[in-house]
Amino acid sequence: MAFQVKSPRWLLWAVLLLLVGMLLTVLVFLAAEYEEASDQAELDQDAAALASDIRSALLRNVQTLQSLHVTPLAPEAWTARASGVLSLHRELVRIEWRAAGRDGRILAQADTPYLRPVFGFMPRTQTQPEVRLACDNAQRLSGPAYSRSYFWPMREGTGMELIEMCLPLFQAGEPAGALVATYSLGGLLSELTNRDLLRNRGLAFNDADGTRLAVLSSLQGGRRNLRSVAVLDLPGHTLILQLEAQRRALGLFPNVLTAVVGALCLALLAVLALLGRDIRRRQRAEQDLAEALAFRKAMEDSLVTGLRARDMNGRITYVNPAFCQLVGRTSEELVGTGLPAPWWPPDLVDEYQQRQAVRLAGKTLPREGFESVFQRTDGTRVPVLIIEAPLIDAQGQQTGYMSAVLDLTEQRRVEDLNRASQERLQATARLATVGEMASLISHELNQPLAAIASYANGTLNMLSDDGAEPLPPADLRRVIERIAEQADRAGRVIKSVADFVRRRDQVREAVAPISLVSAIQPLLVLQAKKDGIRLQVAVDPALPAVQCDRTMIEQVLLNLARNGMQAMPPGDPPMDSGLRRLRIAAVSDADPAWVAFEVTDHGQGLSDEVRQHLGTPFFTTKAEGMGLGLSLCRTVIEQHGSGLSFEPVAPRGTCFRFRLPVAAVASGGQGSPIIAP
Repeated sequence: MAFQVKSPRWLLWAVLLLLVGMLLTVLVFLAAEYEEASDQAELDQDAAALASDIRSALLRNVQTLQSLHVTPLAPEAWTARASGVLSLHRELVRIEWRAAGRDGRILAQADTPYLRPVFGFMPRTQTQPEVRLACDNAQRLSGPAYSRSYFWPMREGTGMELIEMCLPLFQAGEPAGALVATYSLGGLLSELTNRDLLRNRGLAFNDADGTRLAVLSSLQGGRRNLRSVAVLDLPGHTLILQLEAQRRALGLFPNVLTAVVGALCLALLAVLALLGRDIRRRQRAEQDLAEALAFRKAMEDSLVTGLRARDMNGRITYVNPAFCQLVGRTSEELVGTGLPAPWWPPDLVDEYQQRQAVRLAGKTLPREGFESVFQRTDGTRVPVLIIEAPLIDAQGQQTGYMSAVLDLTEQRRVEDLNRASQERLQATARLATVGEMASLISHELNQPLAAIASYANGTLNMLSDDGAEPLPPADLRRVIERIAEQADRAGRVIKSVADFVRRRDQVREAVAPISLVSAIQPLLVLQAKKDGIRLQVAVDPALPAVQCDRTMIEQVLLNLARNGMQAMPPGDPPMDSGLRRLRIAAVSDADPAWVAFEVTDHGQGLSDEVRQHLGTPFFTTKAEGMGLGLSLCRTVIEQHGSGLSFEPVAPRGTCFRFRLPVAAVASGGQGSPIIAP
């Protein structure tokens, strides 16, 4: 299909180039023909002019010769006057005055002073037929007549072509003889022609059959020369005058006009070539652009992220299918709409309008994005995350805003599922912890219960002894107080375990740091006594309350403390080293908006491999562990906006540390979430 579309276009270009080339060729050919025709016409005109000049000169010569017999002269005087005429006319080689009659006896004669006697090598009588022919014609015409031309040999192998002219003479109307003038054809060419017309040209007399009779000048390369023939029609004889000129060395362009037109044609060809190249480039660019647009369109259509472009006035200029699906409207319904946007919840329109006015005034929202709420056509609300960036054109000017809109519905659902799963895992971990500590709790409860039973039995024995003195009220009061103290101690142990195991919804509240540590202290005392570990609690009562989920933070502290105790198995470190202790502390952080909690043990510390995987779910160094304790601790701390870190302590051991926000700062930062259109 592409070939069928492109081939006619290339065919048109080929035809156009062929026509221009043919036009240029025909133009050059016609120009050359015109130049040659012009040169030929000029040559013909010059040849006719030369023939006319010779004819006119011969007529003038006839008049000059007639002047010799204006008055009767003696032969000697006539000869002197004829010699003067010969000295003025080099074309004449001899003038004779002949008597009337058929014999034509020579009465007087004169030869040209510029040549040797022409008839000195051969007798004049051999030319008698030509002379008689010319004189007969002259008598018949009663005027000058010319004979045929003939070649007259001379000494040293030379010769010349001659022609006789006979002029009849009359006195008182009666024939008085004839005047015969012998012309040299070469002299006619050299003396009776215009030299300016002969410059760089060849001139010759030819016979009717093309035989060359006399040559004044000749040119080389006769076949390539221009020739013009003029007929010199003389009375009694006709000569053919041939004028030759060299052809003008024509180049590719014969003249300036043709050169200009040719240059324009060549320029047109160059422009057409450049235009063709530009068209090919434009076609390639258009094809690349079409492919890029198709690729971008395919990408935009396949995205699950909604894309929206708006101008500086807030009107929508572009939306992709994901955005249309997000708001439940078609692109035709959305493109061109302004404010208020059709997907704004009715109860949030005023707030969105205010925030939109702030952004259009130049106060753009942060690039990292902000949360908002959209409402579909069916009334369902969709939480979204909007990331906006300015649209910059090729001149560097902002023309609008480009928004990427992410649907947070699935993310919120996953977060809720994760939160529920974490709660179940935490409850399972608490139950497992309670199961492990059940024996310790029963042992610890035996002490207050045994003390209560002992105090009660002693009191009953004293009261049942009739012979004994009555028990003083003060002693009885002390005994009952001891029983109450032991019962309260047992109740606190049981309550702390019950509160820890009981599953509750996550509610963040302001809790004093000492309360968090005190809630888990009874559970830790049992493990510490069993393992021979000294429990140290360092919490400043003046620390501000923290905003947290009490149960989850208690579990974090409990898990970290139990891990610290398990890191110090019996005998490591030894009892006499002074290092067999676990320290739980709450201190002021460098940032006054936070309170730091630290759990420090003096175990063997963490290896490099354990540090790399510590906190990874299901990674554990215990044979009976599940690998979820530290992972849950890290998740809980991150949900509170902080992080769980650890570092070695000297001389041995590890300190786990996390931070909780101060209640006043945390509550001050709460409120309705950031909502923007």
